[in-house]
Amino acid sequence: QVQLVESGGGLVQAGGSLKLSCSHSSRAFSGYAMGWFRQAPGKEREFVSGISSSGRITYYADSVKGRFTISRDNAKNMVYLQMNTLKPEDTAVYYCAKGKSPIATMSNSQFEFWGQGTQVTVSS
Repeated sequence: QVQLVESGGGLVQAGGSLKLSCSHSSRAFSGYAMGWFRQAPGKEREFVSGISSSGRITYYADSVKGRFTISRDNAKNMVYLQMNTLKPEDTAVYYCAKGKSPIATMSNSQFEFWGQGTQVTVSS
């Protein structure tokens, strides 16, 4: 069974940066797209960013475009989310997710297996 483990969350002031990491247990990691989602208190989980299996194609939610960067290292079975210019509205639990195919996507239904999440809190 696939295991995804997120790390790197924490408390940061508005305007600051954090880098989230997600480790993937499967040897087939490089064959699947990956994504990051987030869920704020009282809100539904929302798509943040996705990346194709090769890393060449990426997608971002409009709310994070220009501030967040997704990347992956297939040799290390890792996917990252660099978050810059953080805002209080970025506060949420961030989840790493494994795609069902190599194709990058923004669709929630095209992801399977989510990690336990890491808390990101941005103070104003």
